[in-house]
Amino acid sequence: MNNKLRVGIYLRLSNEDKSKINDMSESIKNQKNMLIDYINNEPNFILYDIYSDEDLSGAGTYRPEFERLIKDCENKKIDIVLCKSQSRFSRDMEIVEKYINNKFIEWNIRFIGLSDNADTLNHGNKKARQINGLVNEWYLEDVSNNIKSAFHSKMIQGELISPFAPYGYMISKDNNNKLMIDEEAASIVKKIYYLFLKGFGFTSICNYLNNKNIPSPSLYKYQKNIKLNIVSKNERSKIKWNPNAIKTILSNEVYIGNLIQGKRTTISYKNHKVITKDKNSWIKKENTHDAIIDIKTFNKVKEQLLKRSKPLKKTNTKHIFSGVVFCIECNHSFRKKSSGKNNYLVCSNPICNNKRGIRYDFLEKLVLNEINKIIDDYYDIKLIKNCYKKNNTSTYTNKINFLMKKKEEIKTNINNNKNYLSILYEDKVNKIITNKQFKYLLNNHNEQYNNLIKQKNRIDNEIDNYKNKISNDNLINKYKKIKSINKIIINEFIDKIYINKPNETNNRNIIINWNF
Repeated sequence: MNNKLRVGIYLRLSNEDKSKINDMSESIKNQKNMLIDYINNEPNFILYDIYSDEDLSGAGTYRPEFERLIKDCENKKIDIVLCKSQSRFSRDMEIVEKYINNKFIEWNIRFIGLSDNADTLNHGNKKARQINGLVNEWYLEDVSNNIKSAFHSKMIQGELISPFAPYGYMISKDNNNKLMIDEEAASIVKKIYYLFLKGFGFTSICNYLNNKNIPSPSLYKYQKNIKLNIVSKNERSKIKWNPNAIKTILSNEVYIGNLIQGKRTTISYKNHKVITKDKNSWIKKENTHDAIIDIKTFNKVKEQLLKRSKPLKKTNTKHIFSGVVFCIECNHSFRKKSSGKNNYLVCSNPICNNKRGIRYDFLEKLVLNEINKIIDDYYDIKLIKNCYKKNNTSTYTNKINFLMKKKEEIKTNINNNKNYLSILYEDKVNKIITNKQFKYLLNNHNEQYNNLIKQKNRIDNEIDNYKNKISNDNLINKYKKIKSINKIIINEFIDKIYINKPNETNNRNIIINWNF
């Protein structure tokens, strides 16, 4: 027994082998039987241990049994490492060079791959093993590129490639590439948008949700046994809502029915470090699933996020003119300041010459009067022109329906255009057409494709314009007379308010930019 060579058998079944066999364990069993038979036929060999990794890639990623094998080799417990082939040990050329061609020699360990005749005892075998290593490396790269290509195609078609659904949605049971609304979580998403437009900041929204014992996204998914990609050392029950979660929900287009994918990638199939891609290369597909938030509300929130200001310390909410009032002189926002019994809005720029503030209650009355004037004028015109606005709304709707049909036709043509491109490439590869013909047809294809995209964008702009007109009519119809204003009303009616410094007669120029 002392003269016997201790053999460690390494078995691996990869993800790519799944499609080739019916029973995953059967392949491992076959590998094991083949290698044990080989040991039994060698009088100087004795089995030391079996190391088996199932459902793991042959790239240089972590494999627990592989690591155990290497540790036993380093500790001189094994004399021979036996595999079905060199590729079962690893397809990564760096791993092959590091261990088979270097460390194993240093540790006086022989490597044998049965099916490809890899044997480190045969010195003339090294170049063949290195060539096999390169071929395996190329195979890994091809597999990686094919997977990326398949994912890219799915993203272009608007199919979800992530196994994790964003908060407010779940993966459809009928289609793993489609989102469906989770009504319970969706109601919280709507509440977050409502609170933000009402003037609540990120922190105050968190406090509201946590005080109401509404579970955070990760806790909610954990309670519902929904897949989630969040790893935390904290207890699930202690994970609360945080400002970053609120910000993500308020800025994510998934809630208006759009999918934006391909934001991140890995450096390579060997280096799995995640990097953020340039925004221009993100893949966006509209109307891929049902929306939780309407586009008008989302755009209002988007505007408020751009001109976001800090909430008041006492109430942890924003005043109604927050992010709306600006200085004509320097374009800085006005902030709220208390002086004695009154509150004022003053320019936030310390070096601006527009130093005198404006009474908060004065601006509040002025804006209230201006909004009511618009409402009164609207109803006067409506009576004179015999419901002109209502008729307009109907006309706008008909035009939108017509444009939507045209848009669908263009989208069909775009898809056909993509299919034609695929056929064109195949014809070139199969030498059905010459390179010159291919270039000519490709230029024609690109020109047609670009024209279709321009038509689609033009129609999208027209649809948005008509929707805005309907939205403006609906906004005025919503109110008869406003007795007091709040943050929501301000956001609905007003884009920005510009205030100038007082002139010689102590009057100041106040300009209101409306949302319509």
